[in-house]
Amino acid sequence: MVAGHVHEPVSGAWVLVAAVLWGALGVLGRAAQAEGVAPLEVAFWRALGGGGLFAMHALIAGAAWPRGRVLAGTVAFGFVGVSVFYGSYQLAVRAGGASLAAVLLYTAPAFVALLAWWRFGERPGLREVIAVVLTVGGVALVSLAGGGSVDAGAAAIGWGLLAGATYAIYYIWGKSTFTRFAPAALYAIAMPVGALGLLPFVSFGPHTQGAWALLAAMAVASTYLAYLAYAAGLRHLPATRASVIASIEPLVATALAAAFFDERLGPLAWIGAALVISAAVALSLGKRRP
Repeated sequence: MVAGHVHEPVSGAWVLVAAVLWGALGVLGRAAQAEGVAPLEVAFWRALGGGGLFAMHALIAGAAWPRGRVLAGTVAFGFVGVSVFYGSYQLAVRAGGASLAAVLLYTAPAFVALLAWWRFGERPGLREVIAVVLTVGGVALVSLAGGGSVDAGAAAIGWGLLAGATYAIYYIWGKSTFTRFAPAALYAIAMPVGALGLLPFVSFGPHTQGAWALLAAMAVASTYLAYLAYAAGLRHLPATRASVIASIEPLVATALAAAFFDERLGPLAWIGAALVISAAVALSLGKRRP
C-alpha cells in the first residue's frame, strides 16, 4: 500500500501528460487542415503512423499477436473504432473547431453506458441515467448556444457525436481484449486496418514540410506517446481516478484552440460543456464503467 501511494503522484502526472497530448489533437488537426491536408487524410496519416509505431513496439517487446475471433474483432474494430472515429473527429474539427469537437468527444462515457446496457446487459443505475440526461442537456445547450467564434452547426454536432459514439467502442472492445493481449499488438493491427478503411476516401497531394511535421506530431505525440503515457499512469493508479484526471482533455483543447485559433465558446455553451464533462466524470467514478 505504501509503495502504491508513493507512485500515485507520478502515475497521475503520466495521465496528465496523456490528457494534454490528446487535447492537442484538435489543434494539430486544424493546423494541418490549414496547411492544405484534407480532414480524412489527416485521419489516415494519424492511423498509419500510430499503427506503424505500435507494430515496432509489439515486435521489439515480443508481444503475442491476437488470433481467431479476437483477431477478427480487432479488424472489425479497426474499421469502426479507427476509420470512423479518426475521420469523424477531424471532420468535426473542420466543421466546428477544435474546442467543440473535444467537448462532444466527451459524450463517449454516456454512449458507453448505453452500449454496456445493450452489449453486456449492464442495466443503468441512477448515476448512469442522470449522467446521460446531463450529457444530452449539455449537447443541447452547446448546439443551441454556439456563440463566440465557434460554429455549432448541424454538421459540427453530428460529426462530434459520431466521434463520441465510435470512441465509446474503445471501452467495450478493450474490456474483452486488453486483459488477454498487449494493447500494442492490438493497436498494431487495428490502426493500419483503420488507415485502410480511410484510404478509398483520401486524395493524396503534395504537402508542405509544416504539414508533414504536424501529421508526424499527431502520430507520434498525440497517438503513440499519449497511449503509452496513459498506460504508464494506470500501473499504479485506479482506472476511475485516471479517467477523472484525463477529463481535463477538453479543457486543454479549448485553451489551445483559443490561443492558436481564437476559438471561443459562448457563455451558454460553456455551461453545456460543463454538463458534458461533469457527466463524464460521474460515469468515470461509477462502479460499472468498463
